[in-house]
Amino acid sequence: MKQADIVFIVLDTQRVDRLGCYGYQSSEQKDTITPNLDAFANDGALFESAISPAQWTIPSHASMFTGLYPTAHQVTQSNHTLGPDRPHIAELLQSSGYQTIGFCNNPLVGVLDNGFKRGFDCFYNYGGAIPSMPRHSTGLPWPVNWLLEGYTQFLRRISYPIQNFFGRSDLAFRISLNASLTPLWSKMANFKGQNARSVRDIVRLLKERENLEGTKPLFMFVNLMETHLPFWPPGEYVDRVAPYMRSNKEARNILRRWNREAYRWAAPLDEPLQELEGRVLSDMYDAEVTYQDDYLGPLFDLLSQRENANNTLTVIVSDHGDGLGEHDYFGHAFVAYQELIHVPLILHWPEKISDSTRVDSTVSTRRIYHTIVEAAGLEGDEHIAVGSEETSSLTLLDTINGSDPESNTAFAEVYPPLNFAKAVQHRQPELLERFRCLATRRAVVKDNLKLIQVADHSDELFDVGSDPLEMENLIQDRPDETADLANELEKLAHEVKNQSEMLKAGALLDLESDEQLVQRLRGLGYIE
Repeated sequence: MKQADIVFIVLDTQRVDRLGCYGYQSSEQKDTITPNLDAFANDGALFESAISPAQWTIPSHASMFTGLYPTAHQVTQSNHTLGPDRPHIAELLQSSGYQTIGFCNNPLVGVLDNGFKRGFDCFYNYGGAIPSMPRHSTGLPWPVNWLLEGYTQFLRRISYPIQNFFGRSDLAFRISLNASLTPLWSKMANFKGQNARSVRDIVRLLKERENLEGTKPLFMFVNLMETHLPFWPPGEYVDRVAPYMRSNKEARNILRRWNREAYRWAAPLDEPLQELEGRVLSDMYDAEVTYQDDYLGPLFDLLSQRENANNTLTVIVSDHGDGLGEHDYFGHAFVAYQELIHVPLILHWPEKISDSTRVDSTVSTRRIYHTIVEAAGLEGDEHIAVGSEETSSLTLLDTINGSDPESNTAFAEVYPPLNFAKAVQHRQPELLERFRCLATRRAVVKDNLKLIQVADHSDELFDVGSDPLEMENLIQDRPDETADLANELEKLAHEVKNQSEMLKAGALLDLESDEQLVQRLRGLGYIE
């Protein structure tokens, strides 16, 4: 079988319930805000119950890159690195003849030295203080572009250790949350990347590739971070989704405050959002979703027109969703509710997947790894399986074809980002215990029932089929089903623990012990 081209797109922080193909329409527009994504989804398979293995960027990406749950791959904090004996999907594809290219807008994936860039021939990083982009991206003439590229490479060598320090240092992280500093680093350091620009560069690269003969099969990883706070959609998209923002000064002030207060982006709410506050944040999230869909349109058009379009597997997924005040939480740091772990998942492969396919089985997005392995024809590779796990048996194509190997079950592990938990402890210590911010949570979803455990104790049971907002805890009313799911969860947790013991952990990166780096940071004014 000819190896398929593979395009793997992560819509970072994209909620499943804000996409038209999942039934959403905005209150203002009265129709879908994602026509391009909806049309693309209609030409492939849409998974109605895809569950992320984790609720935030680092462990979720590690799971999709390795096929393992967080406990097994052991990359659960910003100072963890991917272990040496679990291959990254890009490494496997590179070694089997693929051209591997990354376009990334999230600094946690593209800047931190956590092993996520292993196996890429080229990795373009649009986030961080000194982005790296294709030469054609600047639009400048050759001599100027050449000089600029050399200068920016020098700056990146200086800036990446500093940015890694801020990603891993509790003190530096807390300093960065200061409201007066947030507008500076979020803009100057390209916290959200340059998403539209990256998609334009992808389109150009794919067009150039079409004119080349004898090209290798392609693996392209794309991370877009448009829907993450702070919210800065262009005015035309705000007008489309939230026209009241132009005339309502209070609404604009609310947005301005939230965009400045990075601490609030993931902290528990000490009191519920006010009505206008909740509306502004929800609508501005929608405006970002609308903007993202608009610039994705040309990419989807090109993917359908390429010579190898029929044998191209395109995966569109979110690493996690986002809380917008539900359950008294904001962001995606601490909990296992559906607004965080229920994510969109779309597979498009004309040669293998029929149009208008909707899959209602519950699946884990870690199985994207196994599906890519199958598309590349690597199922027999001895380095792919861990323990008794058979890679080919976990492909999502089997589920599409009606035979789900995991019996309609998915598992999620919520390891709270400790740098943010410590920020809560520093600012609002009373919330740390009230919201159990330091507790590890686990969840299992099976046949529309979902059990959440907190610190190994069964805490909440929901029927997410009839109660998708998880408003009614059924744990007292349905003890037998709670016990069955608790047994299922314990079995899964034991499995992933066994896998972790078979794999080496990556080395911890302790940048704070580098006195030379600390002195450089002091000289630049980042720390006292």
